[in-house]
Amino acid sequence: MNTLIARLLYALAALLARLPWAWLRRLGDAIAARWIRRDSRESRVTLRNLELAYPELLPGQREQLRQQVLRTTARQALETLRLWTSPHAVNLMQIREHHGTQHFDAALAAGRGVIVIAPHYGNWELLNQWLAARTPLAILYAPPDSAIGEAFLNRVRAAHADAGERVTQVRAEGTAVRQLFKRLKDGGVVGILPDQQPKAGEGEFAPFFGVPALTMTLPGRLAHRTGATVLMAWCERIDSDAGAGPLFALHLEPAPAAVADGDPAVAVAALNAAVERVARRDPAQYQWTYKRYSLRPPGSGEANPYWPDCY
Repeated sequence: MNTLIARLLYALAALLARLPWAWLRRLGDAIAARWIRRDSRESRVTLRNLELAYPELLPGQREQLRQQVLRTTARQALETLRLWTSPHAVNLMQIREHHGTQHFDAALAAGRGVIVIAPHYGNWELLNQWLAARTPLAILYAPPDSAIGEAFLNRVRAAHADAGERVTQVRAEGTAVRQLFKRLKDGGVVGILPDQQPKAGEGEFAPFFGVPALTMTLPGRLAHRTGATVLMAWCERIDSDAGAGPLFALHLEPAPAAVADGDPAVAVAALNAAVERVARRDPAQYQWTYKRYSLRPPGSGEANPYWPDCY
């Protein structure tokens, strides 16, 4: 039943995504305006995150950034529906600039395995499609709370894959570490979104925009144990108003060596610093609607900064 409902949702998403790009942009802007007008959860979480991450901003500056974030977030949601339900070869034509692809080619040729660290910045789903077009890829993901939502996610990420595109989705639980470890030992490629908050006791706290954030230790552990090459990667939006749709610049670069340090505290600090550097390129393209700081360091006495206003 979940699979059937997911198929129906996919069909509806495909219909919506066929609207002209200009219409999708206007619809996204209308959604963002509604979030702001109704003070939605997305709007409240974004503001709280910006208060934590950018305390130096004046209230008016922060409000302006919140509106930019929400507009970009809404546009991206509709843009992603289009990318999920269109042939990958067509989608990849939206990438007009390629920076650092030689690092990816060299890492593949080395045969030691590749860990691609992909922050929630720009459009990470388009990045996934670019990677999958080059090589088989395993993606670590946090399963949605809804079984239907997970079935839909599996459906859209498998759609329109050409024969050479093989994407394995690995749930971030249970046997995930063993699956990813084996793939890397075999010289394969693993993609990880590093700025998802792990469960309590499954990560280390490290500064992120100056605020301690519970951070996954998995990328560092995998890199340290396997010797795999670690790359930072993102698809940055460079033109959101083009008539042919949003245009992107693909970026790949070596991650800081400390990301693979044997000391988890050192590794997660380096990881967060690298993600923050990407996010600061254009804060409006980063995912600020996520409760990144809800878990606080044990013994700190700090309360969940989102409670109760952002629930």
